[in-house]
Amino acid sequence: MLGAGESGTGAALLAKAKGYAVFVSDNGKIADKYKQELVAEGIAYEEEKHSKSKILESKLVIKSPGIPEKAPIVKEIRAAGIKIIDEIEFAFSYTKARLIAITGTNGKTTTTLLTYYLLKEAGVNVGLAGNVGHSLAKQVIKDEFDYYVVEMSSFQLDGCYLLKPYISILLNITPDHMDRYEYDINKYVDSKFRIAQNSGRDDYFIYYQDNVLIKEAIKEKVYNTNLVPISLTDESATAYFDDQVMHLFGKVHIDQKDTVLLGKHNAINMMAAISTALEVGVSADSIKSSLKTFKNAPHRMEYIATINDVRFINDSKATNVDAVQYALESFSDPLVWIAGGIDKGNQYDLIMEAVNKKVKALVCLGKDNSKLRDAFHGQIINMLETDNMKTAVREALNYAATHDVVLLSPACASFDLFKNYEDRGEQFRQAVLELKNEFEMSRNDGTIN
Repeated sequence: MLGAGESGTGAALLAKAKGYAVFVSDNGKIADKYKQELVAEGIAYEEEKHSKSKILESKLVIKSPGIPEKAPIVKEIRAAGIKIIDEIEFAFSYTKARLIAITGTNGKTTTTLLTYYLLKEAGVNVGLAGNVGHSLAKQVIKDEFDYYVVEMSSFQLDGCYLLKPYISILLNITPDHMDRYEYDINKYVDSKFRIAQNSGRDDYFIYYQDNVLIKEAIKEKVYNTNLVPISLTDESATAYFDDQVMHLFGKVHIDQKDTVLLGKHNAINMMAAISTALEVGVSADSIKSSLKTFKNAPHRMEYIATINDVRFINDSKATNVDAVQYALESFSDPLVWIAGGIDKGNQYDLIMEAVNKKVKALVCLGKDNSKLRDAFHGQIINMLETDNMKTAVREALNYAATHDVVLLSPACASFDLFKNYEDRGEQFRQAVLELKNEFEMSRNDGTIN
């Protein structure tokens, strides 16, 4: 096992259970909880190094998806002719369950969690795994479920060859992780389409047909499977959203206002999840009920609080322009937009129209805001730069009027000021709640009317 995180440790435990001689190698420190699991099963491991001679004795290497192909040890393994696969691929070979695999540049986690929730609430014997932080391999040791809902990144898909999900979902493709794909968008597209490469006559491929890259790529691919297109523009699609109501299979109709998820992007996510649930046999009534009670993962269009009739929304997970576009389109009220961080080659002209229509003020949050500032200084009169989250939140409220929305949707990576997007979102939450508490105390003191 190359890498000893959630996937590597899970794969090691499954391999040991299936009779393999197992060795785990991690170039960094291994977290204590994973060390304890390895020690408990008597699995040999090393950390902060890769013992090349020992690794190259392997018959099979299961690689953490976070380790790139350009890593020296990976190149040497390839040169030695040793097969490298992903943990999901390894686990698939040992499970009797049907897999529901979900990928896309944006929306994977929301769709994965919602699909799992719709099935679980309907009484389906289902497990949750993959990029949401739960090792599929570890669960397959007992293999107690009839279905697994699995979130898959392109990195995980790159290590899959025989994987054959019962239902494959491709939500969207926009440029991302280009450094891992030699800045060739076609290689990234091919990676995403691996999810359905083995789909057969009894399987289903659910995909968002309006996405330009998906629309072009699917013309060149032949699938002997059941295609389930999703659309925001084509009424003849299997699942279609008319800006208010989702229409599925010509028989199920759900108004978005009767769900807890806002925006067109979430209509796509919901239609993918609902289509899956219907194929599995969940009733429309059960689906409609669950859509009213679902709670999404944090940092994805997450409502935090209302201060002085101004709503604060945490969309810290929006680390690219495409995700921000969806966020901006989700609101009809004027927006104070908090954005910035480490730019990933963003093309801000793609959201210029939405920004002009929706945004009244921009708070640039980052160490270097020059590209963001230069892109919008001509469109937005009110603009402020800061490298402090508390300042960003307070100044955003100063720009806002009654019924406005303060939206943290950064369009950028977080690593200039924060540990990750979760840390950024949590600091936003804390800053908003602290400010709300100050306002409430001031009201109680009679200093604010």
